[in-house]
Amino acid sequence: MKMKNDFKIRKPFFEIGPKTYLYGKEAVELAVEADKLCEKYKVDIIFSAQYTDIEPISRATKYIKIFAQHMDPIYPGRGVGAVLPEALKAAGAVGVLLNHSEKPLTMEALTQSIKRADEVGLATLVCAGSSGEGAAIASLNPDIILAESPALIGKGARGPQDMEEIERINHAIHQVNPNMLILHGAGISDEKDVYEIIRAGADATGSTSGIIKAEKPLEMMEKMIASVAEAWKIRKKE
Repeated sequence: MKMKNDFKIRKPFFEIGPKTYLYGKEAVELAVEADKLCEKYKVDIIFSAQYTDIEPISRATKYIKIFAQHMDPIYPGRGVGAVLPEALKAAGAVGVLLNHSEKPLTMEALTQSIKRADEVGLATLVCAGSSGEGAAIASLNPDIILAESPALIGKGARGPQDMEEIERINHAIHQVNPNMLILHGAGISDEKDVYEIIRAGADATGSTSGIIKAEKPLEMMEKMIASVAEAWKIRKKE
């Protein structure tokens, strides 16, 4: 039985995924700063946290939307080492990231995971590595699709062809699900990339290594969030 999903997010939005770069105190500190930027720039921020950091981040923040980095489509009972959806919800998560290139799922497992998230009331942010995969995932009706090329994750750089690809991916996904929110990520190295992606038609974008590996991570994070707001403002005027 599907629970009522009260998850709401405003366009444009931004996703920060610390992966395992940060944990514990450092992850909480980054989340707290992101929370301040969420309020300052009126940009919703998804923060994809380590499982063990969900509860402390939930206690320390007010505005960001905390997602788990994965979960398993299991029910309470047997399953040593598995990630229980109910436990994520109880810890303070409002959603879950699924099918990242570092944690890929079969379509069968993804279908079951989205079903379990719906039952618990967790929003779903599902990764797709191509327009075809995005269209297939759109038929499963997640809350958001994260379109990203695995070749760009953590090391790539965006180019003109990637900007053109945004429109093609959006079209393929919206042919299946016209109201689907689409976040375009991977290869986001600075605020210029953020600005161009939002201007090119993305509902959202995000960054991990672009922030964490920056000389001044907090400054880079603010530049990126500011660029989201500015690009959207100009886009709405066009």
